[in-house]
Amino acid sequence: MNPLVKTIEDLSLNAWPSHQIEIYDGWLLRFSYFYTHRTNCVEQIGVSEIPLEEKLRYTESVYRKWGTPCIFKISPLLDASFDTFLEHNGYVREHVNYNMVMDFPDRMNLKPGIRTDVSRFIPSSWIEGLFALKGTTNVMHRQVVPSMYRAIPKETVCVSIHDGESIIGTGLGILDRDYIGVYAIHVRQDFRRRGLARAIVSTILMNGKKMGASHAYLQVVEGNTAAIRLYESLGFRYLYTDSFRVKKLC
Repeated sequence: MNPLVKTIEDLSLNAWPSHQIEIYDGWLLRFSYFYTHRTNCVEQIGVSEIPLEEKLRYTESVYRKWGTPCIFKISPLLDASFDTFLEHNGYVREHVNYNMVMDFPDRMNLKPGIRTDVSRFIPSSWIEGLFALKGTTNVMHRQVVPSMYRAIPKETVCVSIHDGESIIGTGLGILDRDYIGVYAIHVRQDFRRRGLARAIVSTILMNGKKMGASHAYLQVVEGNTAAIRLYESLGFRYLYTDSFRVKKLC
């Protein structure tokens, strides 16, 4: 087991709470009305004793009651045979992520160059701005997601960029141990390619260092070349890939 991968997996689980969870024989069943794959999936956190076939039938029945797909997160910490088991049971791979990390240099001076607004808590206006940027209209998501953000048990760095009264860019840093996690980086489409994302991430990293972080991590969707290049230019490096196995339930 790669200890750094284990650390990043632990930090990621802390950083992004689900609306509800259930622990079942070493599996953590997460539910969020399918807001994201990560908050609406099964993660293995302990040793299993119940046969896999029986566990799978039970898990699928629970997600069916919730009316959402049954999703399993696949990381390098899992035995490859489990991924094969899911594939043989009709699960398809989708939503592949790169996990990237960086170590802060002794002297780090990432000047945003663009005005950013920073808060140590997550305002309702920021969440509404994020919904607007993502085009979130699902009524249930708009009801439960604010409580998910406010359930984050760690210190946060909430960053936004405004154009007048409108939020045109968001980002969230989550401090855990000596790492700052970089989340929720979104820029309104008509303001992209102007350096806003770089300013937001730089603000998170600089504030994270002031709060005691000496490392950073993030996840970025495979194929998002522009974002990957941005993160590499800031000092992030690729560590590992995780993905999600999904089965649509009737």
